[in-house]
Amino acid sequence: MQQLPLYVEGTEFQKKIWTELKMIPVGQTATYAKIARQIGAPKAVRAVANACANNRHGIIVPCHRVLRSDGGISGYRWGIERKKQILALEAKAI
Repeated sequence: MQQLPLYVEGTEFQKKIWTELKMIPVGQTATYAKIARQIGAPKAVRAVANACANNRHGIIVPCHRVLRSDGGISGYRWGIERKKQILALEAKAI
């Protein structure tokens, strides 16, 4: 199956974050701090959170898989309850 290109509008830094988020497998999560380290910007935790808040591509760029460092669920563009629902569905899928 051919992959369709996805046009995303954002800064180059946001695009770098979103690309990294797409690497988180279904049923798994990462923290904002882990994503910041993985993109080579360990002090950019707030920037990672901001990129998630500005993500308009929902499931395609899976910001719902990003949690706080304590494992807690934080804000989500489409609401925390929806984030919990998606994570629960993905956990069942694996």
